[in-house]
Amino acid sequence: MRIMKNYKYIIKLLLIALLAMPVLNSCSDDDFLDRKPLGNATEGDLTAGGFEEKAFGLYGKIRTQDGVTNWIRYWFQNIRSDDAQKGSTPTDASTLGNIMDNFQYSATQAEFALNWNGHYSLIFACNDLITEIETSGLTDQGTIINEAEAKAIRGFAYFDLYRDYGEVPIILNKVVIPSDGVKAKSTVAELETQIIADLEYAASNLPDAWPAYPGRATKGFANALLAKLYLYQRNWAKSLEKSELVITSGQYVLDNSYVTLFSEAGDNTKESIFEVQFLREAGVNYSSNYWESQGVRGSSTWDLGWGFNVPTSNLVNAYETGDPRKDATILFSGQNDGFGLTVPASPPLAQPYWNKKAYTTPSIRQSYGENKNHWKNIKILRYADVILMAAEAANESGDFSKAAEYLEMIRSRARGVSAVLPEIADLNQAVLKAAIKHERRIELAMEGERFYDLVRWGDAPAVLGGLGYQDKHKYYPIPQTAIDQSGGVLVQNPNY
Repeated sequence: MRIMKNYKYIIKLLLIALLAMPVLNSCSDDDFLDRKPLGNATEGDLTAGGFEEKAFGLYGKIRTQDGVTNWIRYWFQNIRSDDAQKGSTPTDASTLGNIMDNFQYSATQAEFALNWNGHYSLIFACNDLITEIETSGLTDQGTIINEAEAKAIRGFAYFDLYRDYGEVPIILNKVVIPSDGVKAKSTVAELETQIIADLEYAASNLPDAWPAYPGRATKGFANALLAKLYLYQRNWAKSLEKSELVITSGQYVLDNSYVTLFSEAGDNTKESIFEVQFLREAGVNYSSNYWESQGVRGSSTWDLGWGFNVPTSNLVNAYETGDPRKDATILFSGQNDGFGLTVPASPPLAQPYWNKKAYTTPSIRQSYGENKNHWKNIKILRYADVILMAAEAANESGDFSKAAEYLEMIRSRARGVSAVLPEIADLNQAVLKAAIKHERRIELAMEGERFYDLVRWGDAPAVLGGLGYQDKHKYYPIPQTAIDQSGGVLVQNPNY
């Protein structure tokens, strides 16, 4: 069995605190909507105090919450890009696949409500903690840090909603009865202001690192999210400022190997800015269906999962010759898996490509006695993303040499010792912009950034138009259930 020495402190965080949420959203291969939550712990199980306990509980909620980190996340963030498609078999989840692959969005589709409700459920949990802290009047450092954690997580949840829906209700109060959660949509500008306020508070009050508790929100997490929000606003100066606060903090470095980064050894490395903690040991399973649902859909030893969220041939063809990130991102049917095993051909497998970032080391699968991945963490934000944000912001600000320097950090790591990727030597804004766009696609492939990048660059109509994309599709429709429950206070997004 895998030795989890580097998790000795995570166990403190997870074995008790994360029991505050359902341990696993269980889903069979054939009935992907069947969820069976297990038992809950009660307050008092932790001895560190009420606020610490509630703060810990937020991370458990992140781990399993619909749309935040379970399998709904990649349906909404990745499958609608040109990098990914539904996958699995043709008849499995075919309705949802058509909706997401071909921009046939439906406000009445069940998964749309799951994404919306999941994010607001996390926001409401943050509001509960913030309200309790502010009511208490306590101002000790530990209490302030717990409030900063809640605001960082709330800012993260609202940022997801900001990218997915545009205008959404800003709810900051504790929701005691359903009517407490009914508000009209705020403008995009108002939402940006709220996210910035939450993240600035977090950046001012969170520690640089949690040596004893990997996975908790940090100053770098808040600043990285701020850098990304400013990138979406096209506020290049502020995005560069926040990115460079992360870069110069001394807390993060790029892993030497991109391949290793997405193996089990890549959990909680110095490249991690924020990742959701999974833990699998004898009798212990703190995970969700996020990775399991993306594993190879085969039989016997190759029954690794449900087979969703697979790379497209468009992505396969986007890599430069010799780029090792290709084989670290895409698992090819009929070819070697990189560990000495040959993946079955397609057919009989339903797909020619699979998400290699969801793949696990065969020897570790054997040691666990199970095939489906319940042990690798989910990487929400990593240092490479911040470096590429800094490169883009610098280039748009006219500092081409700085942009090229940051871009070369990413390409240098990709080159490693076995690949030859040329340096970008032409310090020309248009050339650098094209190179940065390419690097963001390749470096962050299958990690849920591509669609949003295409939208903010204005490239979505040209790249995705052939799949049915129209301008309205930059945002999802608000779920009809949410509109109905609001009594009409919520207004549907335009053109739906």
